[in-house]
Amino acid sequence: MLYDRFQQEAIDFINQGHSVIVSAPTGAGKTAIAEHVITASIEQNIGVIYTAPIKALSNQKFRDFQAQFGDKIGLLTGDVSLNASAPVLIMTTEIFRNKILDEPKSLQQYSWIIFDEIHYIDNPERGTVWEESLIFLPKHMNILGLSATIPNIKQFASWIESIHNKPVKTVIEEKRPVPLHFFFQASNEIADKIEHFKRLRFSKPNKLFGLINYLRSQEGLPCIYFVFGRRRAEELASELACSNFLTGEEKTRILKMYSALCERFDLKNDRTAQNLYQLIQNGIAYHHAGMLPTLKEVIERLFTSRLLKVIFTTETFALGINMPSRSVIFDELRKFYGRYVRTLKTRDFYQMAGRAGRRGIDTEGFVYCRINLQRIRIDEVKRVIYGKPEEVRSQLNNSYATILNLYAKYKDDLFKIYPLSLHFFQSRKNEQKEALRLIEAKLRLLKDLGYIKDGCLTEKGEFAKSVYGYELILSELYEQHILEQLDEFGLGVVAVSAVFEPRKNQRIPSNLSKNTRQIKKMCEEIYDGIKHKEEKLRIYPFSKLPYFHMSTAMEAWLRGTNFDKTLRFGDTDEGEVVRYFRMSVQILREISDAQISSYLLKDKIKETIRVINRDVVDAEKQLREG
Repeated sequence: MLYDRFQQEAIDFINQGHSVIVSAPTGAGKTAIAEHVITASIEQNIGVIYTAPIKALSNQKFRDFQAQFGDKIGLLTGDVSLNASAPVLIMTTEIFRNKILDEPKSLQQYSWIIFDEIHYIDNPERGTVWEESLIFLPKHMNILGLSATIPNIKQFASWIESIHNKPVKTVIEEKRPVPLHFFFQASNEIADKIEHFKRLRFSKPNKLFGLINYLRSQEGLPCIYFVFGRRRAEELASELACSNFLTGEEKTRILKMYSALCERFDLKNDRTAQNLYQLIQNGIAYHHAGMLPTLKEVIERLFTSRLLKVIFTTETFALGINMPSRSVIFDELRKFYGRYVRTLKTRDFYQMAGRAGRRGIDTEGFVYCRINLQRIRIDEVKRVIYGKPEEVRSQLNNSYATILNLYAKYKDDLFKIYPLSLHFFQSRKNEQKEALRLIEAKLRLLKDLGYIKDGCLTEKGEFAKSVYGYELILSELYEQHILEQLDEFGLGVVAVSAVFEPRKNQRIPSNLSKNTRQIKKMCEEIYDGIKHKEEKLRIYPFSKLPYFHMSTAMEAWLRGTNFDKTLRFGDTDEGEVVRYFRMSVQILREISDAQISSYLLKDKIKETIRVINRDVVDAEKQLREG
């Protein structure tokens, strides 16, 4: 195989036994380097772990690599375990971090860890998981980190070198194999220079048809249209519904393929799948997290067939999933970042824009930005597109479970771990001081609440160190023997309420069952005590409050109600219901896997999981049918 310069450079370092971090634009061909590691490792009978930031990407990589390497590939994502003893294991980064802390011996046979999208260490919600994985990485494992373009990659590699005392090579590629050509739509005009719009005195609304027709005239299809809201994706697709992008022969092919896939994934009676039929026959679709995972997979397959010409989608479509197109459109250049709306980061922009231009097919990719000059200034637009990508910064915020695992191993010496972190490496003295104070405060709380006593983890502490993210609320329920007293319905309600995050202004159902009302009351009393302690010790962010918005739906599902009827017991999108039910399965497995859990509790959980994990919720079924 003929490799590009940066691919060959990385492969040469790998063959010499070095760890490598690769920074290259989206679509540059980083996966080929990972494939080399996997191929060479299989030949040498060496184990490899491949981590991805989201389950959808883990599932896709499992399918891709399984097609190449057959039964050498396994998958672990918390709700799925397929061929778990395979020499090449694909997993989410959370699962890898948990293995390092909970069962490090299980990693002895694996010599390589591949971190796909390693710049996720910068993610405010989940970046800690990447940082902990790198800090506690077993000494015998080499790293291949694959990243979007980051300017401080050398600093990042230097940090890893400093904690593991071995060289980490950096490979940088700044050039895209398919260059991008930028266009702008403002005041319903289209130009390839943003300065063109400086002369505008009045701003007319941008028309979707005008842009799509221009794109069509320039042979810019297929096109991925990125939006920052699920409803917006559906509305824009409906707005375009009367346009047809297919020949008669293409229409026949796409409808035949769509019908066959809907049959295979049992989607024939799904309302959203039926609504999409009208769009798909014209070469149009939408794709977002509110849809059933199986239906999203059907849309992805239609897109890779090149029969779908315009897809309206949210940004997760840009994350590692190999879905290139000729053009990309941005609905706007502002999005919601956790707590507020702000202009897009340059790195996020190029993660999405990088889907434009199909390697080996297109000589250039086209990126169209729809601009509302009353909402964003021209200099802001230029900063997003022509600015330097943001540096990767630590988002370290150790969980209580991590602190308990470290205390079990190092006792009070766990404070010596913090100076190994990227946070310490990058931060000023006052930031380092605050980070240490936060770890001390969390340790103090764990001691005050009886998770640690006389220098050892108590029963409750042993339980909590296995349940990441929801450890305090679940451990208090465990200690008070509430978990053991619950039936399958109660366990399902506790699990889904622990993981659920309501949308803004989403209301809790008024008809909660008596059983759920009792559980809710107990959980809220326990949570108030935890939050009071956290406030007193200035611990932030607070532990997550359980939300009972989906408890009625969970009870219905556990009664054997079909999925369509279950959806009527709440106002959560069908894809989100599946996701939260799958997360419930994962958290129940973590409770069951805690060594301290009784056989009675394990048996009840086994039955609860069996009933939850059926039909559309069963992620393994989706992979088997796929």
